[in-house]
Amino acid sequence: MTQTDGYLLDNRQTEAGQCFDAFATLFDPTTFRHMERFGIGSGWRCWEVGAGGTSVVSWLAKKVGPTGRVVATDIDTSWAASAARPPVEIRVHDVGAEEPPGEGFDLVHARLVLVHVPDRERALRSMVKALRPGGRLLIEDADPALQPLLCPDEHGPEQQLANRLRHGFRKLLAERGADLSYGRKLPRLLREAGLREVEADAYFPVTSTACANLESATVRQIRDQLVTAGIATDEDIDRHLANVASGSMDLATAPMISAWGRK
Repeated sequence: MTQTDGYLLDNRQTEAGQCFDAFATLFDPTTFRHMERFGIGSGWRCWEVGAGGTSVVSWLAKKVGPTGRVVATDIDTSWAASAARPPVEIRVHDVGAEEPPGEGFDLVHARLVLVHVPDRERALRSMVKALRPGGRLLIEDADPALQPLLCPDEHGPEQQLANRLRHGFRKLLAERGADLSYGRKLPRLLREAGLREVEADAYFPVTSTACANLESATVRQIRDQLVTAGIATDEDIDRHLANVASGSMDLATAPMISAWGRK
């Protein structure tokens, strides 16, 4: 992530912690499955880019053990601060503007980060540079344009309102420079960056409690921006939040595409 004043979902907001919890529930199993396939273990050196919360950092710390190293970076490290004990090192860092925090990493990982970074090309080069020969890069990012709806089954006014607000959210993201089609580009970009053995897959939650929690926290985070932009009224947002809380809707996320390769 880059400077916080250009980022729609500000880590300094209270709802950010709720979003991190939802992301962990939804996406940690996929992330960990890929890392396990790489053979992660004792002594590995890892860079977690845009760490946000603590779930991935804490998991990595257990895997690499006392002989390993986990460098966790973000522009705002307040949520990750509780994980700052060996082998974890927390650093304030802008992946799109600064040199990597070291080299020779066995694993570099970023999840739901690069889609928001203005200089994504530089950020990707930085992460590749930080790898040792044979090291693994795992990038996981959403592709909202691939599946733009919050409610794929738009069968009533509640779902129509939900999708209208989701469309507004995507508009706000695009206005701040987010690439809403970035996820699908990852395999090509990793190959162009010189990585080999590039593969990718996608995970697409269609409905779950975590999806509802993520939607509620996200809408509360961007409420003022939605109203100011004329996308929705306060009454629209109150009604939508009540609909989400009722548990009567199937709420999806954008597909998260995971792409990985070896230096």
